[in-house]
Amino acid sequence: MSGPPIVELIIVGLKTDGEVFRPSDWAERLCSCMSLFGDNQRKSYSAYAKPVSASGVNCLVVDRRLEHMSPEAFQFLMTFSRDNELQIRQGRQQIRQSLQVRKGPKVA
Repeated sequence: MSGPPIVELIIVGLKTDGEVFRPSDWAERLCSCMSLFGDNQRKSYSAYAKPVSASGVNCLVVDRRLEHMSPEAFQFLMTFSRDNELQIRQGRQQIRQSLQVRKGPKVA
């Protein structure tokens, strides 16, 4: 039996004016703040914040359960996105549809 669906927020690496947010590794940097070093001395990202790329745009997938498990961490991510005027979307499927690349006509 599966549990309730996981609800995600997507912090998109585009500012509200459409400009690409820099530095390009911003999502990895944020995830590094929430990562842990395991017994094998390797860093592993939190299950609640993962960097992804959608149609060439860097994004951060945030599991909404983080809001209850670590309110301070969730608030930090929301404040970061607001302060940097980043777009926030609901759910991973929505972001894939909205960032779909439109291909122009082929040139022979």
